[in-house]
Amino acid sequence: MAGLRAFAAAVPLSMLFAFSPATAQTPPTENIQIGLSTDAISITAGFSGADLTIFGSLENPDPLIARQGRYDVVVVLEGPPRPVVVRRKDRVLGVWINLDSETFENVPVSYSVATTRPLQDIADPAKYKQLSLGAQNLYMKPADETDSPATIEEFTAALRERKAATGLYSENVGGVQFLSQNLFRATVRLAPNVPVGTHKARAFLFKSGMFVKESSAQLEIRKSGFEQSVFRVAHDYSFLYGVFAISLAMLTGWLGRIIFRKD
Repeated sequence: MAGLRAFAAAVPLSMLFAFSPATAQTPPTENIQIGLSTDAISITAGFSGADLTIFGSLENPDPLIARQGRYDVVVVLEGPPRPVVVRRKDRVLGVWINLDSETFENVPVSYSVATTRPLQDIADPAKYKQLSLGAQNLYMKPADETDSPATIEEFTAALRERKAATGLYSENVGGVQFLSQNLFRATVRLAPNVPVGTHKARAFLFKSGMFVKESSAQLEIRKSGFEQSVFRVAHDYSFLYGVFAISLAMLTGWLGRIIFRKD
């Protein structure tokens, strides 16, 4: 009887050891990391736009899935959020005037996207809306939410269209390229009128259409040289800068009148 008790006690213990190795062999999940070659970019008055290269790596990728090309990466460079006012002009008595307007809060001033493939080929559109990924899926919060949904949608579409026309919102399909099973390189476009401030680079990893992980880094864009001095004075001493600008305009107009007057 004592031997049977010992055997019964040993069975659960042996089963525990039998299942422990299977638990320990669970493969680690994939992760993504990105890095910038610099954390700050200085631009001058002659800046005409540039391509920013972002390098990244996958951690613990599945070799089979990597060989089949079922990993996708979407990289976003998002500018600082600011309030934006969108106005609609209508012609009244032959004159174009502003009639209606809509104010949106915390709209990214710039938004550049680079992808391995077209977004519609990577994941379901509902996933992009959930992640607020892509210019068409950014949630632009209106200051007055009592306006009709149709009006808000109309001004939102106009805002996106205007941003795209000025180059501040762009998409580079194929801008993310895998250099190996682990390493990739992304190229995002900086528009000539890229705003100064803190920009956020974000990388999204998808596996067979499913979102896996996200990684981010920060980039500071600032003016340099004489433009930076003027920019600093205009913000730190706005009243004196305004007086100086008005005085300079009056002086320029007076000199132009003296020089080009007819005797």
